[in-house]
Amino acid sequence: QVQLIESGGGLVQAGGSLRLSCAASGGTFSSYHMAWFRQAPGKEREFVAHIDWSRGTHYGDSVKGRFTVSRDNAKNTMFLQMNNLKPEDTAIYYCAADPAPSCGLGSDCPPLEYDYWGQGTQVTVSS
Repeated sequence: QVQLIESGGGLVQAGGSLRLSCAASGGTFSSYHMAWFRQAPGKEREFVAHIDWSRGTHYGDSVKGRFTVSRDNAKNTMFLQMNNLKPEDTAIYYCAADPAPSCGLGSDCPPLEYDYWGQGTQVTVSS
């Protein structure tokens, strides 16, 4: 059973930066396809970014050019560097993992493709 724990959320002013971490345990992290999603109040869970076992990446249109996803397999950890944050980035951010999602790396995978989820970390961007 894979367990995921997010950290690094907080309150930041518009234009600022945050770095989220997702620590994994209980599985073979290096072989897992990892992803970040977010959910704002009253909205559906939204794809943010994903990274596969070979470090191939894909981003949602709303964060492209501002966010960077990476992973450190030696530390079983995935990161999300968020720059130039905007108030509309305010949400709970979740990390997710799956050994073999059927969606392709170049697509915005839906949440149902991922079997394992963290508890989420709040990101609030003030204007």
